[in-house]
Amino acid sequence: MEEDGLESDAKVVNWMGPLVETLIKMGGGGKRPDVHERIQKDYPVSETEREKRNSNGTLQVLNDIDWARNYLVYEGFISKEKRGFWELTDTGKSVVMTKKLAGKIFAKWIRIKAAERKHQPLPEIDITPYYTYRTEQGENGYPKYSKEDFLKAVYMSEAKYDVLEMLLKNKKNVILQGAPGVGKTFTAKRLAYAMMGGKDDSRIEMVQFHQNYSYEDFIMGYRPKGDGFELTNGIFFRFCEKAEKHREKPYFFIIDEINRGNMSKIFGELLMLIERDYRGTEATLAYSGKPFSVPENLYIIGMMNTADRSLAMIDYALRRRFSFFEMEPGFGTDGFTAYQNSLDNETFNALVGQIQGLNKEIADDPSLGRGFCIGHSYFCGRKPGECTNDWMCSVVEFDILPMLSEYWFDEPTKLQRWEKNLHGVFHDQ
Repeated sequence: MEEDGLESDAKVVNWMGPLVETLIKMGGGGKRPDVHERIQKDYPVSETEREKRNSNGTLQVLNDIDWARNYLVYEGFISKEKRGFWELTDTGKSVVMTKKLAGKIFAKWIRIKAAERKHQPLPEIDITPYYTYRTEQGENGYPKYSKEDFLKAVYMSEAKYDVLEMLLKNKKNVILQGAPGVGKTFTAKRLAYAMMGGKDDSRIEMVQFHQNYSYEDFIMGYRPKGDGFELTNGIFFRFCEKAEKHREKPYFFIIDEINRGNMSKIFGELLMLIERDYRGTEATLAYSGKPFSVPENLYIIGMMNTADRSLAMIDYALRRRFSFFEMEPGFGTDGFTAYQNSLDNETFNALVGQIQGLNKEIADDPSLGRGFCIGHSYFCGRKPGECTNDWMCSVVEFDILPMLSEYWFDEPTKLQRWEKNLHGVFHDQ
């Protein structure tokens, strides 16, 4: 089996997933022009991409889709029996076309076709270990995902989940705020999955705000092109257009570090339109002069680190348009307890006990508070046998103690006491 270095980021790879999902939506197959039309509707590209043509005068986007189809035929995902009709095989219907798998398929067949042209022995390349089967199919074939799945993965009580879902449905916009390591980003994506009922990443978009993030990045602006400039749609504008085409389905826009961006500057005239009562209301865009609205089926989830001292003051525009949901360390939840029991490690148990005591002191500290507690995610993701002393020591030395050094830089006695407590977990075993 030749598999080393079998990767590719060619443009053709990017269309394999959309092609498979489109054929599933079309009942398993469709005529080539109809498939082209449906893909362009559901997966819009920029004006520049739409105008590109290859040497034969064919639109480059359609040419890339055709080549994606050819490689899927080679791999046995699409049948070649009906000319002009693209139809998924049983394999094509049962395997999830991930970006990684698409890259493997493309690279595999590039090697095989090159060997054919040179009349060399064909390499034997098995990529079936990268197949992920749709064992539980939800809407449009996506793997199902429920509240129960959320509670298994995210260490949160069922009552808190119900409150979080209610807030997002009612307000349309919610911010997950909490201490470092409580799993805000992890939670945001799985909340979207649970509300959709399946792992449909095509209905999720994620960005990270920073101080230089602008309206031109987010909504619309002029970008250099050749000797001039071209008006280009931003990521939020494109995602709103995508959600608008499927009003019966929820779409989720996730913003990490939302408090680091200037909301008024980034959203511009659309800041009002993200409010629940103004969804569907049109406003005239500053650059294009065209009407635009934020669809009702689009939900915005922001994340904010409460331990960031440099961002103590939160923009009022942010506060009145979002509900704020505080996430806490999940050490006492049923999910974390089950995870802890599965590791069956006394040192780990002792370390978690010390962290819980540390969190109590942080929460009671007038200069800190609950927003500075240590999150559970620093201690997650291990299987029995992987929870070694070396790993736990590295978490303490390189994650926990540097944070405490910042928290108590002016209280060396308190810092030294907790250094001793945490190191003592390993010395006492």
